[in-house]
Amino acid sequence: MVQLSVNGVARKYDGDPEMPLLWYLRDLLELAGTKYGCGAGLCGACTVHVNGQPVRSCITAMKDTAGKKITTIEGLSPDGKHPLQLAWQELNVMQCGYCQSGQIMQAAGLLKEKPKPTDADIDAYMTGNICRCGTYQRIRSAIKKAAGVKA
Repeated sequence: MVQLSVNGVARKYDGDPEMPLLWYLRDLLELAGTKYGCGAGLCGACTVHVNGQPVRSCITAMKDTAGKKITTIEGLSPDGKHPLQLAWQELNVMQCGYCQSGQIMQAAGLLKEKPKPTDADIDAYMTGNICRCGTYQRIRSAIKKAAGVKA
């Protein structure tokens, strides 16, 4: 039995301990904001926070979440008012939108570590989160806006 917290709610999971966290979130909890991309932890579409750190949920086994706090895009700010979410909307970052929850969750990890990131900080931290539409400049601008850093 795996006991964990998802978006502040205590949960129990009694299934296959090797099942990826992604499928638990999407299929069992019906939290569809976290997306399936590559299934190999390479694209970042499935990024969530485990104990405050961004991780790829497609390669995180349920057994590795025992006793941990999971935060999805739905739990980042239930009312959608997180500074990153607001900046994303204001700057129209999304094109197709598929990768954006993973981008926002990765960016939230960056701002936790470096509240006033430089372009180099953003580029280094966000590497590995792929946007097939190529909105990287808008992503960078939104991160800087959320951080209160001059673009």
